[in-house]
Amino acid sequence: MTQLIQHLQQSVQDAVAHLYGETVASSKVQINQTPAEFTGDYSVVVFPYVKLAKKAPDQVANEIGTYLQENRPEVAAFNVIKGFLNLEIANSFWQQFLQSVLADAAFGRQPRSGRKVMVEFSSPNTNKPLHLGHIRNILLGWSCSKILDAAGYDVVKVQIINDRGVAICKSMVSWLNWGEGKTPTSENIKSDHFVGDYYVLFEQKSKVEYETWQQTDVAKAIFEEKRKPTQDEKTFFKDYKNKWFNDFSVFGAEVREMLLKWEAHDPETLALWKQMNGWVYAGFEQTYNDLGVSFEKLYYESDTYLLGKDIVEDGLSKSVFFRKEDSSVWVDLTDAGFDQKVVLRADGTSVYITQDLGTARMRYQDFNCEKMVYVVADEQNYHFSVLFEILKRLDEPYAAGLYHLSYGLVELPTGRMKTREGTVVDADDLITEVRRLALESIESQGESANAEESVRLDVANKVGMAALKYFIIKVHPHKKMIFNPEESVDLQGQTGPYIQYSYVRINSLMQRVALENINLTMADQYLDLQDAEKELLVALHEYPGILQNAANNYDPSLIANFSYSLAKSFHKFWHDVRVFSAPTPEARAFRLQLSKAVGQVLQSAMDLLGIEMPERM
Repeated sequence: MTQLIQHLQQSVQDAVAHLYGETVASSKVQINQTPAEFTGDYSVVVFPYVKLAKKAPDQVANEIGTYLQENRPEVAAFNVIKGFLNLEIANSFWQQFLQSVLADAAFGRQPRSGRKVMVEFSSPNTNKPLHLGHIRNILLGWSCSKILDAAGYDVVKVQIINDRGVAICKSMVSWLNWGEGKTPTSENIKSDHFVGDYYVLFEQKSKVEYETWQQTDVAKAIFEEKRKPTQDEKTFFKDYKNKWFNDFSVFGAEVREMLLKWEAHDPETLALWKQMNGWVYAGFEQTYNDLGVSFEKLYYESDTYLLGKDIVEDGLSKSVFFRKEDSSVWVDLTDAGFDQKVVLRADGTSVYITQDLGTARMRYQDFNCEKMVYVVADEQNYHFSVLFEILKRLDEPYAAGLYHLSYGLVELPTGRMKTREGTVVDADDLITEVRRLALESIESQGESANAEESVRLDVANKVGMAALKYFIIKVHPHKKMIFNPEESVDLQGQTGPYIQYSYVRINSLMQRVALENINLTMADQYLDLQDAEKELLVALHEYPGILQNAANNYDPSLIANFSYSLAKSFHKFWHDVRVFSAPTPEARAFRLQLSKAVGQVLQSAMDLLGIEMPERM
């Protein structure tokens, strides 16, 4: 069915052309839902037509309203309030619309467009398990992927795993020094946590080494020579840590030696690297399974870190890049509001953006996607702005379709997490906690309290994961947020379980319909629609547009907030009107069908967020 607002926009254009002989663009026709305090379903802003009609706003509104009522059967009545034209949509239209929703299991989804988009998300390091920050990244990427798929795109989900470099070597050195041959199996520890523990241990040992070194004569001499007049020892050595690690640290020397051996393809080093990364990958896969996500292809930094050098040479020939006297290669982006950026070091080695240039081209060659979405935290905003500008100047065919889905920091009520200090909240621990809280809630109330353990655990998993996913996704990606596990499982707030509860209530209604063999065919005879019923119908009608808007803006929070609003309207409907005890069989049939449609759309919308709906709670 054609979107009603689009149809009304065209109708207003027709009215203006007929009444005043002027053509107006659809973008100039503003139509909104009528505020609750006024009568009507949709309101037309008529002020843009006052000048061309040369009449008062109220007269223009009355003339357009009369035209619409006489020429558009879906407009049953209208009223004018201070120049705003409030339209009442015919009950017969809503009847037809409801039947179209019930008949279309894919209501809201767009047909396949043949267009292809890639979404990169997660992209962890292999020196530690996934944590709360990764969860926000993963949930945004997965939800965007599902929303884009519903909008008609062919979606390719990928990640690039950062499996090489100093951080990974720290875990390897730590295990060699203090691991004593232990394995995840021997210690009965989830394998990515096992590796992460050695990364934290390295940082702890390094911290002690640095504190000890600061008491040496060499350190004191450096402090006296290098410090600024306003610096005390604590401030100076905080800033000097990287320099110390590279020039004086015994552990730092071991890490550098490990990295050089890896780059030289030393067999023993590669074997250890593969073993420890293998442990991490196995742990990642378990967490991804718990979150219900998967990927079409994995890219590894160990395979891509040398990519991009050919692009640099190509850019030099096109004068996009320039070479300095020391042989390093740069790009000057000052005319675009950035600075000069190195793309190749003087010794010919790549920098991070060189790798990204090569990876982008390789992905395009792999999948020929017209759009590529990078889900990466906002601390990388500048990096991606520079990357996209360079690719545009290189005339890469996909450059216009690049998008950085930037998201803000996620914290717990206790504050910010720090990996090196071991204060990060692991994704697995968080998943376990929300499941525990959900199980407590189920066992204290609800029909599942006395169910078999397997049933209770299944419901607890669905409710707990809904709590986690919804609480994070409902916040606009660009905003920082605080995740509160206890608040997330609340059945009364703006939470995933609250929306699930609406669905469960509807599901129990439908079970009763089937059990009592209730005839719903007379629903189309009900024409005396109540405000609470219209509110639901209008909300359902908005769903396809909101889905498309979420796809256009890469913003799953639009779907999350729509789902809550729809669930809230259903609870209001449930409170305001009688369903099974409706005054007539026609009213009962209609309200049951309307409830079924709401459940159908709630399930569809929550699925776009990666959330399963339980049959009971």
